[in-house]
Amino acid sequence: MHHTQDTILSAVRDFANRAHGDQRRRYVDDPYIVHPVRVMEICRAYTQDIATLCAALLHDVLEDTPVREAAIRTFLETLMAEADVARTLQMVVELTDVYTHERHPRMKRKERRAREAERLGTVSAEAQTVKYADILDNTADIAQNDPNFAPVYARECQAIVNAMDRGDADLRRRAVAALAEVVQ
Repeated sequence: MHHTQDTILSAVRDFANRAHGDQRRRYVDDPYIVHPVRVMEICRAYTQDIATLCAALLHDVLEDTPVREAAIRTFLETLMAEADVARTLQMVVELTDVYTHERHPRMKRKERRAREAERLGTVSAEAQTVKYADILDNTADIAQNDPNFAPVYARECQAIVNAMDRGDADLRRRAVAALAEVVQ
């Protein structure tokens, strides 16, 4: 398997796009995939690690689509070495919300968010890097399109970023600055 990074990322982008199907972004009527692609591009300015970049493209698949881990694994095995497959999947799992309303219907959003921040503080440095990029992209989106909700969302994200201090330091600083701007 001697696929170039671009070939792999293009194939993973297409897989994620098929997984998200006809899902659209919440505020702008874009296909969902524009968000994971932007998250991957943000990460790419800080790392060339193929597993991290693939995880960025796939970060919402388990959470928001019917596609399961086994299907992602089978697909990734056609593209890259087993060690990279394992690291990609680990990150995607780490980036999938555990404290969802579905799983914890009686837990208030505030409590779920606090537990999620605590959990994200324990995930791998690479997963934290992807999460910083995810927060940056979502914050820009929400600040532009939902100014009333934006400060609430940004405060939740501040708690997450405060708990996550092992990812890329420069990208983390960017996320901290972007959130501070919205919270005011």
